[in-house]
Amino acid sequence: MKLKIHASVALATFFALSFFCCEANAQQQPKQPDIYEQAEMEADRLQRVLDLEDWQVFYVDSTLKHDFPAMMADYDQLRKAKVANSAMYQDVQDKWMDQIDATYKKIFTPEQWAAYLKQGAAKAQKAREKRRLKAQGK
Repeated sequence: MKLKIHASVALATFFALSFFCCEANAQQQPKQPDIYEQAEMEADRLQRVLDLEDWQVFYVDSTLKHDFPAMMADYDQLRKAKVANSAMYQDVQDKWMDQIDATYKKIFTPEQWAAYLKQGAAKAQKAREKRRLKAQGK
């Protein structure tokens, strides 16, 4: 059985992990696409998988190009404050992934939204809700 990972969750995790890598390691590795290139790649992937219209791709791309840098800015604030609690970084990621999903739901048709959820977004949403309830002590 293949494990399907929701691409935007994978991208957000990639951003979080790459954010903390050392400069020396970055110089030894091949150049990674920047945050805007990754947003474009995700928009293109969603266009192929969900058969998005051009206007939908535009909105997805715009959403990602706004929300990914905003999430990184939030990570940066935590890093500058020397926050070591990984749960706080996870909370930031969850907040922005919820925002992205809410925007996607407005952009996608009901059929596209259902297909998006089947690709792993539903599982990611449940995991975020579970973390939220655990943090509230429920």
